Amino acid sequence: MSNSFDKEKVVDCMFDPVTSSILAELEDGPKECSFLAQKSSISENDVLDRLSYLIEHEFIFKNPNDGNYLLSANSEKLNGIIENGDNFDATISGLEKMDSYLN
Repeated sequence: MSNSFDKEKVVDCMFDPVTSSILAELEDGPKECSFLAQKSSISENDVLDRLSYLIEHEFIFKNPNDGNYLLSANSEKLNGIIENGDNFDATISGLEKMDSYLN
């Protein structure tokens, strides 16, 4: 795993409507992948696919848990993306994309 990641891709992942709802669920603590799939009305594989880049770069942690995966957010790292001044434009762009999708 590389410490280098595409900040814009992370922001795009974070502001995708489905992924952002999954991330919102993870704000309250770790959740099983099956729970997140049910809440998002997608398959567990889709949850893992949507989060794959974030998992790969340790924004989300994926741990085995009795035949399922327990997912948890690395809140400090996720918040760092948004709070970093260099990422402000990318964050605004992500919000604009989400807004255009919702409207």
